[in-house]
Amino acid sequence: MQVQVARIGKPHGIRGEVTVQVLTDVPEERFVPGTEFVVEPEKLGPLTVESARWNKDILLLAFEEVPDRNRAEELRGARLYIDTDEVADDDEDAWYEHQLVGLSVRVGEETVGTVAALNTLPAQDLLVVEGRDGQEILVPFVEQIVPEVNIEAGYIRLTPPDGLFELNAEPSAPDEGGDR
Repeated sequence: MQVQVARIGKPHGIRGEVTVQVLTDVPEERFVPGTEFVVEPEKLGPLTVESARWNKDILLLAFEEVPDRNRAEELRGARLYIDTDEVADDDEDAWYEHQLVGLSVRVGEETVGTVAALNTLPAQDLLVVEGRDGQEILVPFVEQIVPEVNIEAGYIRLTPPDGLFELNAEPSAPDEGGDR
C-alpha cells in the first residue's frame, strides 16, 4: 500500500529545488537524503531526495534527478508516495487512513457507524464517521475519545462525551408556545 506524503509546489531558485506541501506527521523521517519516492504521475519519477531544508515554514527539497529550475517546473503538482510496507513504524498508536476507513465504530458493544475518512488537521485529527442514519459525525481522534483501535478485529471503540452524536443532528423545530 502506498501513502501520499507530499505534493510538489513551485520551484525555488535556479538549482532545481522545489517547495512541497507536507502531508506527513514526521517530515524529519520521511525527507532524508537517499529516500526514494514513487511519483504520480508515474512518468515524473521515481525521485530520490538529495537534500531537504526548511525556509521558514516551507520545506524545500532537492532531488538527484532534478538538475535545474526547468526540470523542477515540470514537477509542479506531482504527488510523492511511500510504500507503507517498507516503513518501520515503532509507534503502535499510529495508523494510516487506509487502515481506519471501513472499520465499524462502537460505543460500548453497540455499533453506531463506520469510519468514512480521516481528516488530518494542524491541531488534531478528526475521524469522519458515517452514522447508521447516514449522517456524518466528526470525532476528535484523541485517546480520551478513541481509547481502542483494533485493526485486526475491524473496529474502533469510542467513549464519546455527552452530545457528540447529537452535535451534528438537525435542529428541532422551535417549541410553539410553552413558558417564556
